[in-house]
Amino acid sequence: MSSDPLLTDDDRALLDRIAARIVELHLEVPALLTLEGGRPLSLLAGQTMMFFEPIVGALLRLPDYRRFAQLIERRETLDILIQLVEQRADASQTARRAAAAERRAARTPRT
Repeated sequence: MSSDPLLTDDDRALLDRIAARIVELHLEVPALLTLEGGRPLSLLAGQTMMFFEPIVGALLRLPDYRRFAQLIERRETLDILIQLVEQRADASQTARRAAAAERRAARTPRT
């Protein structure tokens, strides 16, 4: 069961996939700025996504597009998505630092 009663497990999984993709593309900062700044406009954003759905659907195969548009209308969902992006970004940064430390240690000659 989901930790948030407002979201189903499928909703939570969708938000987690979106957060993972944002971090994978290294778009954490623009995404967080957009989500934080657009919080008052979340209803408008969701409705705009619904308006453009036929165009997006003709160009791309996005099976979860409509569900995401419905989720993004709720401000509490934005908070959850922001938290997921921040958590994944922190984990990614920690992993990059550990990999860099390993590379440095491998290059350092042992005496």
